Amino acid sequence: MIVQTQRAKVNVRIWNAHLEQTIIMLHGFTGSVATWDKVAVSITDYRIIAIDLIGHGQTDSPHDVAAYTMEEQVLQLDEVFQQLNLHRVILLGYSMGGRVALSYAKTFPNRVSQLILESASPGLKFEEERTIRRSSDESLANQIQINGIESFVNKWENIPLFDTQKKLPSDVQLAVREERLSQSEVGLANSLRGMGTGAQNSLWSNLGEINIPVTLITGELDKKFCIIAEEMQALLQKARHVIVNDVGHAIHVENPEQFATIVKDAIKD
Repeated sequence: MIVQTQRAKVNVRIWNAHLEQTIIMLHGFTGSVATWDKVAVSITDYRIIAIDLIGHGQTDSPHDVAAYTMEEQVLQLDEVFQQLNLHRVILLGYSMGGRVALSYAKTFPNRVSQLILESASPGLKFEEERTIRRSSDESLANQIQINGIESFVNKWENIPLFDTQKKLPSDVQLAVREERLSQSEVGLANSLRGMGTGAQNSLWSNLGEINIPVTLITGELDKKFCIIAEEMQALLQKARHVIVNDVGHAIHVENPEQFATIVKDAIKD
């Protein structure tokens, strides 16, 4: 369904609509609500609401980069929650969606009862790092708009971060590829420019202020994000870190059943 906000038309998908307690699921860069299909069907005790973030899926992809800042995305998300009459939610985010979830919890702490962050970070710690990353993301954004989606996806699916996905069944790999190919050039390019890791403000110094339960989920083979999660856990007030064996960055894709079990266990605790 489409939710009309002041900022954009936002696509949402809902499972178990008759239930009250709600888990919001936010996808990563190049993703959409479809990424949660196999996880959502395994969680039957909660209403699941997946949202296409700005520039992704069936949500609008404006040409104005100002619409893509993390601050704008957080405000847009809050508009969606208000229209869906959601007052307090469990917020789950993967990678880029995890950064959005963390940013939302910082901005609206009373609206989130629990955070579940999959392969996510609070951004880059130092301005020098952010400057280098912004330059890299701008270059990638330009390539997407010049060369098109297929050229970009051919390269993106072969970066080291996704090496472990090459072991997945061919139908799963094809579904991930088709999801990426369904995106728009301007949406992905502006997403990088507006709320890429280099563009967003660092939230490392804010982690100690978050006093709700936080579950950090990482794949054993994704060493970089395992280390980030350990550093985050040390700064958060109520955090636990779950490492899933034999998977990489996208645990919900590589082992959706175990990921769903971890989510259900986290909520029960």
